[in-house]
Amino acid sequence: MSKKVEVLGVEFENATQKEMVDCIKDRIKQNKKTFIVTANPEIVMHAQRDPEYKNTLRSADFIVPDGIGIIMGAKMLKKPLQERIAGFDLMSDLLGVANEERLNVFFLGSRENVIEQAIANVKRDYPHVQICGFHHGYFQGNDPRVAEMVKTSNPDLVFVALGFPRQEKWIRTYLDTFEKGIFMGVGGSFDVLAGAVKRAPSIWRRLNLEWLYRLIKQPSRWKRMAFLPLFILKVAGTKRSR
Repeated sequence: MSKKVEVLGVEFENATQKEMVDCIKDRIKQNKKTFIVTANPEIVMHAQRDPEYKNTLRSADFIVPDGIGIIMGAKMLKKPLQERIAGFDLMSDLLGVANEERLNVFFLGSRENVIEQAIANVKRDYPHVQICGFHHGYFQGNDPRVAEMVKTSNPDLVFVALGFPRQEKWIRTYLDTFEKGIFMGVGGSFDVLAGAVKRAPSIWRRLNLEWLYRLIKQPSRWKRMAFLPLFILKVAGTKRSR
């Protein structure tokens, strides 16, 4: 896959979700280490302020557009992306692949009770997934013992739910110590997987209003949502300068 669209210095894959899943399946078969970022406007804006984090994003193999704001921004720049690829949806599809192929999967992050329930639900919904290990996200800094635990489990897929920028920095720090594996930051997806947070109904998702549904259900997210207009203004400024 070589088609990319740059939005505020971050290069996104211009692909459908199916194309991404097919590409990742091929990389699993070839034992190609892969670093996937699911980026929304908040992540792009953070990269504007944090050069180290921006370099971390540049080290990723694939950055997918997780957020309607990214789709809007690309369209404003007259470089439209094919579709939004939600991190939870991509993770779910990859769990489906792992279920079909009986792959080893490691889950890292979130609260202890949340990840335990998420694991129980994965066992129920994806019975052939080989859960090679899991660990909550409450550990100090870059504790090398956690990375060693993940490595010795011999995972094919590693889902990292430490929240940004920590999850991407963790992957970049330890990726070179692994011989294989698909590594993907998944933010709060374990909460959804565990049933602690409900996904927006499909009609809201089809209308690209999942962000509004989440804001209604979790009003405390308003600070995060405030990044969307700032992001759009930044894109508009970039468009004018061109």
